[in-house]
Amino acid sequence: MADKKIGVLLTNLGSPAAPTVPAVRKFLKDFLGDKRVVNIPRFVWLPILHGFILPFRPKKSLQAYLRIWDNAKGSPLTFLTHQLTENLASKLAGQNIIVDCAMSYGEPSIPNQLRKFQEQGVTDVIVLPLYPQYSSTTTASVYDSVVKEFNARWHFPSFRFISDYHQNDVYIAKLAESIEAAWREKPKNEMLVMSFHGLPEMLTKKGDPYFYQCQKTAELLAAKLGLKENEWKLVFQSRFGKAEWLKPYCVEVLEKLPKEGVKSVDLVCPGFAVDCLETLEEIAMENKHVFEAAGGENYRYIGALNDSDANVAVMLDILGDLK
Repeated sequence: MADKKIGVLLTNLGSPAAPTVPAVRKFLKDFLGDKRVVNIPRFVWLPILHGFILPFRPKKSLQAYLRIWDNAKGSPLTFLTHQLTENLASKLAGQNIIVDCAMSYGEPSIPNQLRKFQEQGVTDVIVLPLYPQYSSTTTASVYDSVVKEFNARWHFPSFRFISDYHQNDVYIAKLAESIEAAWREKPKNEMLVMSFHGLPEMLTKKGDPYFYQCQKTAELLAAKLGLKENEWKLVFQSRFGKAEWLKPYCVEVLEKLPKEGVKSVDLVCPGFAVDCLETLEEIAMENKHVFEAAGGENYRYIGALNDSDANVAVMLDILGDLK
């Protein structure tokens, strides 16, 4: 079709609009107020959120954001997502394809970007969440936003939703290459720890495939790197609340490893397309202190693919033939 125009929308979690308490509070209100993110009944959760978390948590979270905030560019998640989008767009230039990005929480919002596509005459929309592993707390939330926007229209475009790419060959290969590049700069440590964002364990019982997809990604990556079973570990980070979350917990593993004779580790987070507060502050800084306090001697965080040519190659492979 000569009048076919494709709109590719990369989506990510989002960040506060500014490194201020009000901006962080607004972001946390939207994020933690999402039913997909917190699966506790509303009548129980909302009083906790508004009465205990939002009055106090933003100040603490702000200090973490200030440690990674770029004064010129802003939040790493935001500017890296935008740059990845621009780099992908340049590769697809001249093909009647528009590439843009949107955030589940904050700006640019998913509904606004979809309306922008409509104004630009887009006939076919492809939504690609930047979450390699599907989760009901992240990927499904993006889907909810897309469907809610389209359900409000009399006519909506054809659309394709990419739910995950946890075992995409190019994704695994490029991750492995980035780790091998870090090892060429400085010899690899005794163990590679692959850390993924944690989820309440009960979500797996309800059918969320995230846990199994994380396992698959880790196994494929270890195989690609030629690692033996005792040279890598799969862990989960960022536990919140008192419920049982996916195990093993990253912090607990990092505390035990030195006692077991493992004094040097490399950390990688294969669940993140671009670096963010969780990888740059929690993993690269806080957890480094945990490991060293437990007797560890060498701790290295190997960053995400971010806006690199490698990540653009991953996106292109996932999108496939767009003609």
